[in-house]
Amino acid sequence: MKNDKGLTFRRRQVKLSRSLLYEIITWTFGIAAAIFAAFVVVSSIGLQTSVVGASMEPSLYNGQKILINRMIYQFATPERNDVIVFRPNGNENSHYYVKRVIGLPGETIQIKQGKVYIDGTPYTEDVVDDTLTAGIAEEEIYLGVDEYFVLGDNRENSEDSRSANIGNVSGEMIDGKAWYHMESGKIGMGPVE
Repeated sequence: MKNDKGLTFRRRQVKLSRSLLYEIITWTFGIAAAIFAAFVVVSSIGLQTSVVGASMEPSLYNGQKILINRMIYQFATPERNDVIVFRPNGNENSHYYVKRVIGLPGETIQIKQGKVYIDGTPYTEDVVDDTLTAGIAEEEIYLGVDEYFVLGDNRENSEDSRSANIGNVSGEMIDGKAWYHMESGKIGMGPVE
């Protein structure tokens, strides 16, 4: 006797149990909620912008993308050496300026013989060369309540508080602290120092 059946393939029917279906829906909802929460946090706390110009070299470079922490100064005030992001005179049509805080409220700032003086004492910085152009800081500048004196790290190629059109930066002009920079052409990012 011959078996005429040949090869037969049985199709298995996969039944989705209710518990498996519930688990898939739960995971999908959880992932979507996490993505939404991350978007809300980043858009309310952070903001992305690009550095314009060479004024912060070698710390930050022209075109480099940075994240701005917009919440930090709601709970604290800028400290010396913070890298802040602001718009001069609160001008909403201006690009963001990225500079380093040198002088704090209540201090006097003066630049003479290439050195920055805070309250008459020379301010020493490790990374920056002499500040040859004093601008309006050639004369002593008093910082009022909630006013900051900012400079770019590349002092001879920076429009900062030494310029009459920028001057002292008030707290209300500050949009936030430069938080992280993203390397151009590289994967990854690091804190702004």
